[in-house]
Amino acid sequence: MSAPLTPGEEALVALSAALAARAVAVLDAAMDAAAAHADPVEVEEVLLQSYLFLGYPAALNGFARWREHSGRPAPEPTPDAASWEERGAAVCRTVYGGQYEGLRANVRRLHPDMERWMVNEGYGKVLGRPGLGLATRELCIAALLAVLDAPRQLYSHLRGALNAGADERQVVRALAVAGAMSDDEARNRAADTWAAVQSRGPREG
Repeated sequence: MSAPLTPGEEALVALSAALAARAVAVLDAAMDAAAAHADPVEVEEVLLQSYLFLGYPAALNGFARWREHSGRPAPEPTPDAASWEERGAAVCRTVYGGQYEGLRANVRRLHPDMERWMVNEGYGKVLGRPGLGLATRELCIAALLAVLDAPRQLYSHLRGALNAGADERQVVRALAVAGAMSDDEARNRAADTWAAVQSRGPREG
């Protein structure tokens, strides 16, 4: 039986988790593995999307270390999409499946600008970019959120990984990679969150 993740995919997942772990030695090891095994364009995408969850300082520090480890220069800028809103709505709907409309309503009740930014910036500008498949993006995000110990968001992105086409073996492996960088409480909560996802069945619809 083949491994659930390719070496490149596992390196991307580990890099995403390591960014959340905020430990220099862990991040350096993940950078070296990514340089050895992953597509550099996909590495750039993992680093870019990390700012949505960790903020600009962590993402910028990650890029600085990646430039050192890989020796690669910064790429050319990506032209803005004609409609981030349209692209974001499509990607968000794929990730959340049957929960999409409820999600937007819930975020709108918290603050309407947050709903707009979630769709336009989060899913349109960033997660809808070319360069990395959506299933792999979601596995990387899930690993990052597992290390951050953010179970509510982790639940959504575990579902998102499945809705985007990842299989359960890939999710389990991504959580194991993240677990190696997590403390016991975070690791246990991630396991409980995955059990809750499994109890709902393979897809949200």
